[in-house]
Amino acid sequence: MQHDGLRRQMVAACRSFAERGLSHGTSGNLSVRVPEGLLITPSAVPYRLMEPQDIVLLRADGTWQGPLKPSSEWRIHRDVLAARPEVGAVVHTHSTAATALACHHRGIPAFHYMVAVAGGADIRCAPYATFGTAALSEAALAALTDRMACLLAHHGQVALGPTLEAALALAVEVEALALQYLAACQLGPPPLLDGAEMARVLAAFRDYRSSADTTAPSPSSQQRG
Repeated sequence: MQHDGLRRQMVAACRSFAERGLSHGTSGNLSVRVPEGLLITPSAVPYRLMEPQDIVLLRADGTWQGPLKPSSEWRIHRDVLAARPEVGAVVHTHSTAATALACHHRGIPAFHYMVAVAGGADIRCAPYATFGTAALSEAALAALTDRMACLLAHHGQVALGPTLEAALALAVEVEALALQYLAACQLGPPPLLDGAEMARVLAAFRDYRSSADTTAPSPSSQQRG
């Protein structure tokens, strides 16, 4: 079986969705770039029953190898990996707080400096499109311009990373930020950091990444100060 170790990592990651606060039941999916195309979770297979051989090898033309169908959201995964060569993994989940915001077509503004962990001064919300469609993939790609994460209206969130663990860590961070933003909004619209401050934060994050060694955590997994 090709990429056995990577397949096992993907299954373990899916089974950790609930404990990470990312998804419930069978919602959500993930993919990892491989030389042949990408490995992606199968459609309609409960995580508790998923095995490494169930992971689907998807080619760039949308065809796949194996007895199971790829996730219904395979277009987002394929199109993101095709458009973003620096990305090695894509995580899509229906995490509760991020989805609640997305149901109101609301992204996450610069209420907290850690919003910069997704690569910009905010985390955008892509407009609604039916799940599994090319229209949804196009909307997600637009919202992900210069970003590593976005929300999907009436749907959930997408997080990217150079590795699977980095993408998962960012998805956890996006959900935490969404929960904090929802809590802050209970007191009224929270004040936002201005563009100049977010530019300083983004520069600091870039400096952190450039100076970190290979064992250092990424900004998306660093402890909040």
